[in-house]
Amino acid sequence: MRLVVDKAPFSPWESVARYEREVVTPSFPGKVGAAATFVGTMRDFNEGDEVRGMTLEHYPGMTERELQRILDEAGGRWTLLDVLLHHRVGELSPQEPIVLVAVWSAHRKEAFEACRHIMEALKSRAPFWKKEQLDGGHHRWVEKNSDGY
Repeated sequence: MRLVVDKAPFSPWESVARYEREVVTPSFPGKVGAAATFVGTMRDFNEGDEVRGMTLEHYPGMTERELQRILDEAGGRWTLLDVLLHHRVGELSPQEPIVLVAVWSAHRKEAFEACRHIMEALKSRAPFWKKEQLDGGHHRWVEKNSDGY
């Protein structure tokens, strides 16, 4: 399992292809039957307002530990071959990828369920804080971070 939290922009689809080619396929030849992915991007709207940008803050160390707990939890609930979780922090613009969750397993049910669980747990438990930049130079902290499921 690979966990990345950093400020650098990334291409989720290139990340998935590279990780699958370099790590998953060589580690599990002939065993991968399913891959489920989720990519979250920054929206240019929220709560009826246009959003120009966002600062995504985290608590280094604490954030990674909680994300690792979430990955370990998913690995304990489902039979998974591998997981790639990549989360951006710092300054973001609309349409930039924020988060990638990719899960590989032998069967689709495990891949789908684990991918959703990881994303929903991340949204409700991981210590990230979003500050939106609105029109006119106004800023606001996002209070509700998860719709749940």
